Amino acid sequence: MSRIVLGCGNFGGIGSAPEFFGGGESREEAFALMDAAWDLGMTTFDTADAYGGGRSETWIGEWIRATGRRPTIITKTWNPMSAGADHGLAPARIERQFRSGLERLGVDGVDVYLAHEFDPDTPLDETMASFEALVERGGARAYGVSNFDAEQLGAALEIGSPTVVENSYSLLERGDESGVLPLCRGRGLGYLAFGPLAGGWLAGRYSRGEQPPAGSRMATRPEPYEQFRTERTFAALDRFGAAADEHGVSQSGLALAWTLAQPDVTAAIVGPRRPEHLRAVTEALELQLSADEAEAIAGLFAGG
Repeated sequence: MSRIVLGCGNFGGIGSAPEFFGGGESREEAFALMDAAWDLGMTTFDTADAYGGGRSETWIGEWIRATGRRPTIITKTWNPMSAGADHGLAPARIERQFRSGLERLGVDGVDVYLAHEFDPDTPLDETMASFEALVERGGARAYGVSNFDAEQLGAALEIGSPTVVENSYSLLERGDESGVLPLCRGRGLGYLAFGPLAGGWLAGRYSRGEQPPAGSRMATRPEPYEQFRTERTFAALDRFGAAADEHGVSQSGLALAWTLAQPDVTAAIVGPRRPEHLRAVTEALELQLSADEAEAIAGLFAGG
């Protein structure tokens, strides 16, 4: 797995939201992003069956066939593939979605298969058994969970053997430090941090008293990030911007470098909208913050 993973959630949509299927990056734009990411050494791609209503997996598969390159593939299931469609982690649905995902990707198996969310309507032992079966027969090299809290992850570990956790984590969202990350550390699980730029907040995209830029997360799907719209956050971001200048990098590069500097983070997932946004990846990999530097940067947000 590459240290920085290409998030493909905007290929043909904006995440798994049916109302945005057909939006996001076009096929040509997605191909350009995959080309640029691969050239930077981002050889792991993160997707899901419902991203873009299936377009994300489909375009990754078409890119693989067009280029002859085979990325490490992380994909997931839980969300509906279209408005009104079924969702969840019932065994029959996992099996159906896994098979259809392989068809869209055009591969015989994937490297990591994840439960995209916790399913309260399906017994957890049934879900874990289904994922275990995929690994046992070689369809997936490993399985894990995404968007699970510490209690849900603990229950999954009592029943099954997930080896990967993919959760939101950034300088502005550090809740996993109190429960999920200690569990990962104690059990040797890989931890993939998505949203290291906190929906653009850590990239300096938003300003006091101004409307969010068109196409930004706060303009399209603001709900996960509304809690950041406070004066304390803006004050912390002012300090963060000054720190980025001192380090000679963009705010995106510094935020990503901080995430990579966390000892429990296996890899960070970024979802650039254009190839030029990958500049932050280069900055983060070159910067390599020390533990003391990372702690000092985290201190900029203390109480913020």
